[in-house]
Parts: sequence; C-alpha cells; structure tokens
Amino acid sequence: MAKQNKKPVKITETVLRDGHQSLIATRMTTEQMLPIIDKMDKVGYHAVECWGGATFDASLRFLKEDPWERLRKLKAGFKNTKLQMLFRGQNILGYRPYADDVVEYFVQKSVANGIDIIRIFDCLNDLRNLQTAVTATNKENGHAQVALSYTLGDAYTLEYWTDMAKKIEEMGAGSICIKDMAGLLTPYKAEELVKALKQATKLPIELHTHYTSGVASMTYMKAVEAGCDIIDTAMSPFALGTSQPATEVMAEAFRGTDLDPKFDQMLLKEIADYFRPIREEALKSGLLNPKVLGVDIQTLMYQVPGGMLSNMVSQLKEQHAEDKYMDVLEEIPRVRKDLGEPPLVTPSSQIVGTQAVFNVLMGERYKVATKETKDVLLGKYGQTVKPFNPEVIDKVLGEEKKNAITCRYADLLEPELDKIEAEMKQWKQQDEDVLTYALFPQVATEFFKYREAQQTKVDATVADTENGAYPV
Repeated sequence: MAKQNKKPVKITETVLRDGHQSLIATRMTTEQMLPIIDKMDKVGYHAVECWGGATFDASLRFLKEDPWERLRKLKAGFKNTKLQMLFRGQNILGYRPYADDVVEYFVQKSVANGIDIIRIFDCLNDLRNLQTAVTATNKENGHAQVALSYTLGDAYTLEYWTDMAKKIEEMGAGSICIKDMAGLLTPYKAEELVKALKQATKLPIELHTHYTSGVASMTYMKAVEAGCDIIDTAMSPFALGTSQPATEVMAEAFRGTDLDPKFDQMLLKEIADYFRPIREEALKSGLLNPKVLGVDIQTLMYQVPGGMLSNMVSQLKEQHAEDKYMDVLEEIPRVRKDLGEPPLVTPSSQIVGTQAVFNVLMGERYKVATKETKDVLLGKYGQTVKPFNPEVIDKVLGEEKKNAITCRYADLLEPELDKIEAEMKQWKQQDEDVLTYALFPQVATEFFKYREAQQTKVDATVADTENGAYPV
C-alpha cells in the first residue's frame, strides 16, 4: 500500500487563467488582474496559473494586449509565488505542430519573462510530442510538469496510467498532472488512480479537474486523502460550472486536519470581493452565460467536455438542425472509437465533434471527412492508444493511406524560426514578437498594426505637449 499523504495539500490558483478561460472566454484584462496581485501573493499558493492555454490568443485577438507584457507585469507583482503556464506540447499555444527550434525558443522566452512551471500536455498522450518541451524547460531551469489527458475507455486501464507515469519520470519531468479536462474523474476512481500513481513514481502528483459533472470537490477530497500532493482551484467568483472547485471551499474542507493548507480565510474573502464585480459585469454583458454555471451529468454519459458541447450546438444551429442534437451526441463516441479512442481535449475534441456533426447531417458516415480527420488518420497528430478503424481509413484516405506516417511528425519539419523572422521583421520590436507571429500570423499582424498606431498617437501627443499645444 502507498503511504497515505499526511502533509498539507498544496493549492495552485487558476483564476487568472483557467478560471476566466472556462467561464468568460478568457476575457479578463491585465489591468483587471494587477490591483489584486499583492494580496494573492500573500496567500501561500503552490503556484498561480496565469498564462498559456487560450490567454495568449485571446490577449491579442480580443483585448489588443501583448501577452508577453502581461507576463512581465505579473512577474513583477508576484514576488513570493511561482507562476505557471499551460503548454500544448509540440503545438505550443497554437493549433498546429511546430518545428523543434520554435518550441525550444518559446520555452526559453517563457522562462526568461517569468514562468516557473510549464505544464505540458498532448491531446493524444503521445509522449513523443512532449519530449522537446520537457528537455527545453529543464535546460532553462524551469519546472517541467507533464500532464496526462485523463479519459475513459477500454485502453485506459490503471496499468496504462502507471506505465505512462514511469515513462514521464524517465523523460525528466519534475511532476505529473492528471488533467481531467472534462470532469470525468469520480471520487473513488480518483482515489484508486492516485494510489496507483504514488506506487509507480516518486514524482509529485497534481490533480486538475472541472466542476462540469458536479463531482469535482468530492474527487479532490478523495484524491488528497489518497496522497495527491497538489490540487487546482479557482477563487469562488470564477469557480464551479465549467471551471474548477472554489479555492476558499477546498481550503476550508481540510481545516484542522494534517492536510490543512492553512490559508487565511479573511485574505481569501478580500480577494473574492475583488473579483466579484468583474463576474457581475460579465453576467450583465452576457459574457458569462448562466448555462456554464450548472451541472451537466451528460459529461459523464458521453465524455464530452463542456466547451465541445457548446461548439456542437452552435454548429447544429447554423445548419438549422438542432433536432439532431441527440443523434450527434450518440455519434461522438463512435467517431472517437474509429479514430483510435483519443482523449477529448483541444484539438482532438473539436476534430471528433465536427466529424460527428458531418456524419449525422450527411446521413452517411464519413461521406465528408474534414482535413483534420484525414490528418489524424495520416498520423500527423501522433499515435493513438488504439488502432484506427480500417474501414474508415479506406473510405477517408483511399490511396492516400500509403502516405501515413509512424514517426513523430515534428521530425519531418525543417527548422522554421529564421523563415518566420524574415517574414515579420518589419513588425519586430522585441524578440518575443517573432514567437507571437509564429503562433498566430494573421492575429499578430493585426495586433502589431494596432500597437504601431497607438505608439504614433502617443508620439504625436508628446510632440504637441513639447511644442506648447497643451499646458503641462
């Protein structure tokens, strides 16, 4: 038996990343974050997750903010607390695999600008897609945490998870995260899984889940009692629903036990009071949809993450086919099986969901296959736990199946940093701009134009002031 954990549980705060990503589409601005940092820095968190995931794209696209500048400001404020980011393996924070030189440079700049812990995951749990990022993080003296995308299915046995944990330790990771993005992990399954992992590896175990199916707080309780070292929570105004359990509640749940993190509830109340008006404003504006605050047990029945469900509903609405909702829901597990039973997390969840919608609307399965479905079957996303359905391979790929790859896809990519830098050099004001452009060329270009226009305005105002146009 694994020795039961009697140390205080550590807590990673997600309000500045996954909390607002899950509930208000990642729209919290840097200016909204900065005034509360001083108080958050006094709590005693294990880490604050504040960067990566969708924050990079949303900062540029919707908030017209430089994500690198946000990171530097957060680092200046958090003097005692480690900063953490979420990183999609070879896809970094984008949606395609990048060459190793881009991955390495991104890691280098993330650590240089203030990130301490990089949580690295792959949508297929293909460890080959994580090694470059892990090695690069260690080289920069950052902490590389490898996240296992948790899912259910025949292939995902305790033996599968413990085998993966041993391999992750061999890769050089500093800790393991069970990343339960759809809220599928139930309390007693969590207890069983954590105990098995604690026997298989010496690495600290962190658990990340979402409240979508309603069991997350109970899951955390059983996991911590079984020896889980760290849990992810969000301050209550941005907790529950499709976000994480609430920080204050989980801290209070362990009060007076050996597992007590000893957080000051008055300090947490002040922090919650700060975020509450931001939540109220988001509710008023419609940015926070009350639908994402409920409990959806269908998550457990169909293994569909909340974000994937809303995506699917909007696709059906566009086609005036909302009556096909249940058909698509039942088709999703079938498509997932055809594609090697991958975990459903960005981007595999979007690929499976969209293909299921096509299969139902066309009245014939795989009559139309998306480019992404073809790429999965060609091996471009990596190796799945189970083989693909051979009939689907024949129907979707035909003769093209001869071009399927079995190596790590990034091994086929030429270094691309120099080419990217040459393409965007007119916009470059800092080294990091090259990486911004590498991930989102169109969005970055729009942002660079906006930034230039703002600087021109400021320069004109300064000139007018110096010429006496405005009284100083």
